[in-house]
Parts: sequence; structure tokens; C-alpha cells
Amino acid sequence: MSIRALWVVSYDKGESGKVRFSRRYPTVEFRAKSLAGAQYVAVPEDRLIPQLLLTELGLIDPEKPYVVVRDDCARQQRCPAVELRVGGPGGRTLWPLLTINQGGLILACLPLVEAPPDPRPPLPSLASVSQGLALLSGLQGFLCGTGGKLPEPDVLASRLAALPSVLLQVCPLGTPLDVPPQAGVLPATVAPGPGGAQKQPAWKAGVHRGRAVVNVALTEMVRSMQYGNRNKQDMWDVYGMVMCKCEVEGVLPNVTVTLTLPPNGSPLQDILVHPCVTSLDSSILTASSVDENDGSAFSGPYKFPFSPPLESFRLCSYTSQVPVPPILGSYQVKAEENLLKLNVVLKLHESVRNSFEYCEAQLPFFNRHQIGSVDVKVSSGQLEVSKEKNLLVWVLGQKFPKSREVTLEGSVNFSGHLFGPTDPLCTDLTAYIKLFFRVPDLTLSGCCVDQHSVQVYSSAKPRIVTTRELVSSEYYIWNSTGDAPLSSGLMIL
Repeated sequence: MSIRALWVVSYDKGESGKVRFSRRYPTVEFRAKSLAGAQYVAVPEDRLIPQLLLTELGLIDPEKPYVVVRDDCARQQRCPAVELRVGGPGGRTLWPLLTINQGGLILACLPLVEAPPDPRPPLPSLASVSQGLALLSGLQGFLCGTGGKLPEPDVLASRLAALPSVLLQVCPLGTPLDVPPQAGVLPATVAPGPGGAQKQPAWKAGVHRGRAVVNVALTEMVRSMQYGNRNKQDMWDVYGMVMCKCEVEGVLPNVTVTLTLPPNGSPLQDILVHPCVTSLDSSILTASSVDENDGSAFSGPYKFPFSPPLESFRLCSYTSQVPVPPILGSYQVKAEENLLKLNVVLKLHESVRNSFEYCEAQLPFFNRHQIGSVDVKVSSGQLEVSKEKNLLVWVLGQKFPKSREVTLEGSVNFSGHLFGPTDPLCTDLTAYIKLFFRVPDLTLSGCCVDQHSVQVYSSAKPRIVTTRELVSSEYYIWNSTGDAPLSSGLMIL
């Protein structure tokens, strides 16, 4: 792909434009003449370019919104590739002329089309169009900077003065390079930054503008099946995920998030990472919960370097083996005529901080009439009956008592006129308690993200926000005096 000519034109509203810079490439023009033959159209003089260009872009004669040579319905509009009518026999045109307009500055280039001009080839089939736009975009960044406004006149003038040196490196002899020039080759005022000139990747639709903020949220979910029976083994598992939202300037900023464990922490297992992670220690991915733990598994720190997308995404997920569940429970149900006698004990493990965002236990009842009356006492919290009269809700609040143990004891009478919901599993004395809780600033594995360990390689220093929490998921305590479903092996994620 080659460029026949390139212009930088400035204009003020309602006034004629001025060519601030132009560059032509005679060797490329010779190729264009050879390819076009009799249909060759020469590039007009610079003094004619502003009027032709401003007319085509609708930036001149604002009192004339309709211009025949531009707005006639017989012409197809294919921005940003416009055509210039240069007059002469048959009203010949130059096409495709690529333009980028920012403020009062227009950057335009005429790429070489290595195809017969008639019939005109489809625009998407021309690689020179996308490459030409990439060149203009790079020059726009150099001349105008990252902001939305034009630089001060003296700054713009100095950059225009350096433009010949820039083009000598990025577009020698009219052929744009696929890779940026080496730092130090360009003048000091135009040398690329540490990140170099980066192309916008297809998977990233734009770049962030504004205050830089990096949010990293670590959430661990705990599941449990507790039976209170020596013949049935209690089960629990923990799995975590790290969610990120990176509002950082730059096309491909580099961010590194590090997960750490306490000295006696169990290694993370079954780690999966987002495709944006650029490199990873192979030992991080080898630890599996299926294999026997031989004590030699990698125990951190776990570093994840990545180039983030614009949207919120899951950086990684993992599992962890913990010795005990956070809340141990006992549930006993006995039936007497039309009522059930209940006895519940819940104990918060000493390793879990006694500070909840919320904590409640739900006791549903199936295949029975609606609840008629309740005679139940709780040692802590409040007890409520659902509107459907088939569920007891024990709201434990934000703290367990100092003993870290709470109890519920009493009876429930099912004398309602309507029949409650049915469940093929929970028949007779098969019943369960389901716990719902959230503990901020805690993980069972001890895994955490220190905000000082988050590294961001960007032009602006971002604000780092890190959080972690423990949340219950499918946390069941089954009635020890009735049948309960059993799960063989590990709980499946």
C-alpha cells in the first residue's frame, strides 16, 4: 500500500481553508499513472485543494445546504472515502480521498488503488483504505494529542514543522510502515512514549477518557451440605472469582493484579483466567482439586498481568480446600399429629469474623397445609412467617452473640385451610434449613488483593479500589432425623 499525496488543511467556519502541510510522492504517482492508463487523473495543485475538499465535506457555503456536485442522489456517499471533482473533460474525479476532521484541522491522503478504476472496486476490498486511515489516525494523534481540542497555535506549528521528519520514518517513499519506528530515530519532540505507537485491537471498541480508576473485587462463595449424622459425611467447598473494571487511558494499558495467601493458606486450585491475561506461570494452572494434594502445590503469590477490556470482566476463578465450613449447624424435626417440633443450633466457627452484612436462615415446609400457628423461641435475632405461610425466616442480623452460638426451639402447627407447596423430595421428615449470608472483607481461603500490589502502567496514576467478601451459595443443613439426599464425591461447580 502506498500514498500518492497527503495534506493537512486548516479552516475557520465560513472562510476558505489553507494548506498547512502537503507531501507528494512522485514514484507512487508514476505507478498510479501506469496502472490507470488513459483513465489517469492527476493530483491538482495545492492551491485548489482547500476549496475542493471543504465543498465535498460540506464545510463551505453553509447557506447552501444542497450542492449539486456533492449532494445529487446519483452519487453514493461512502465516508470517510470521498471523491474530489477536479473538472476537466467528463468531470473526472479523484477517489478514494480519505479524511479525518478534528476541530478546524483536516488530515487527508490519497492512497494508491492497485486495481482498474472502472468499474470502481468495492471499498471494503481495498486494503489501502484501512491502512491509509490508520496512517491518518496516527498523524492525528501526533498533531492534536489525546484531548478533543486542537493544541495551541505555536504547539501546532512546531509539530507541523517536525512532520517531514516523522513521515520520513513512518511513511518512507510513500509507503506506511506496519511497525512503529524505533525510539530515538524520531526527533525528541515526536518520539513515541514507552508503549510505542499501538494499533487499536479489534476486540477493544474504544479507549477510556477521563479519571483513571481500577476496581478489583474478590468474591468467595461457600457451599455446604450438612447432615448431622455419623453415617453421612458433611460436605462443603469454596470457589472464588476476581472481577475487574479498569478505567485506564491508552489503547493497550498494562495492569498486573496479584493474589496473596496467608502463610498457612491452602493453595488455590482449578484456576481459570480471562483471555486478556498476557502471561502466566505454568505452575499456577497445574493445581487441581481432583488430584491428591502432596503439599508441593504452588502457594503464591499469584500474578496476573493483562491488558483489560473496557467493560467489567472476570479476571480469574479458582477453588480452595478449607478445613471447616464457616457455620456449623444441627437441625432436628419431630412430628406430632398436626405439628412439627423443631430444634436448631447454629455455631459460627472461630476463624470467621463475627461481622455480617446480612445473615438469615430459611426453614421451608412442603407437602403440608399452611402454617396455622407458631410457638417458637430464638436465642438471637427475629423470627418471621412468610406471606405464603409455608416458610419460617430467622433473621440473625449482623452479629452472632459472644458465644457464637444461636438456637431455635419450639413447634409449628399446620392448621391452615389451604394446602402449601409440594416437593417430591421433601416428604415426611425430609426437611432442610438454607442459610443466606454475606461477610465483607473476608475470604475463607485467606486470599486477598492488596491495593498496593496492583500495578498499572499508564500515563495517569489511577485510583485503586480493592474489595473482598464471602457469600453463601447453596448452603443447606438437613434434618438429622429424616432422610436426606446424598452427593457422592466432590460438589460440582
